[in-house]
Amino acid sequence: MTDDRTTENKVKRRLTTVLCADAFGYSRLMEADEAGTLETLRRYRTAIAGLVERHDGRIVNTWGDAVIAEFASVVEAVQCAVEIQQEISSQASNPPDTPSMRFRIGINLGDVMVDGTDIFGDGVNIAARLQELAEPGGVVISASVYDQVRNKLSVGFDCLGQRPMKNVAPVTSYRVTMDGRAAQGHSSAVDGSLAPQGDAVAASETDARRIQDRHEPSTWMDFVSDRLASLPRPVVAALTVSGFLILINLFTGMHKIWFHWPVAVILFGVILRTALGHRPASGRRERRADRE
Repeated sequence: MTDDRTTENKVKRRLTTVLCADAFGYSRLMEADEAGTLETLRRYRTAIAGLVERHDGRIVNTWGDAVIAEFASVVEAVQCAVEIQQEISSQASNPPDTPSMRFRIGINLGDVMVDGTDIFGDGVNIAARLQELAEPGGVVISASVYDQVRNKLSVGFDCLGQRPMKNVAPVTSYRVTMDGRAAQGHSSAVDGSLAPQGDAVAASETDARRIQDRHEPSTWMDFVSDRLASLPRPVVAALTVSGFLILINLFTGMHKIWFHWPVAVILFGVILRTALGHRPASGRRERRADRE
């Protein structure tokens, strides 16, 4: 009898993806306009519930201005979060006289305890703390979520490192950057199709900007350095020696100018060597054959 009772009371656990969202500045909005804020919250909750259902998720709990949902798929959870923010942004001015409300969203993949239809534990707590790290209108995910979605979504990710979180051990978190093409327009949110490109798109664009920066000198020193690098090595050596001779003449006194003679000899020698080095190969072979 004791064994049966122990089995019945055993806590059930499962690995799941938890999405936590709340309205930023909810108390301030309620103080300014209770009726308008409540109406806006209801409208947004309806939109959130529809998107969660579309992505095979489940609303676990709602209290105050918060929404807790869980998903079997990590990718679907992040897609849903992106589309929630897009949907709320598109409704921000509809109707225009309602209070402006923006949500923060945190997502975590972790172990949770199950009690009927509710879930508890660190898996949920971490998602709630990540939501607090998010900017209004933003999404922050844990490293466990990032590892699963980084190459499967057309959004970027900025690593936030390990941020201290209340009553939870620090975890590495990432901010989802929704400025890519697939995350800009409302059409992407409607059909739910986010191209499987991942943060490789953002990385490639960053690399391209770095390459462009390297080839666009920002100062006169960079300009001179690039020009010298494009010249033949003997020419660079001659110019360097000539420059030192000119500086020596300047610092030892300009009452007697002597640098022009050694500089002229150096430059003449370089020009002569360059000219001889570019003689036609056939002519050199013919003269070698005549000597033989």
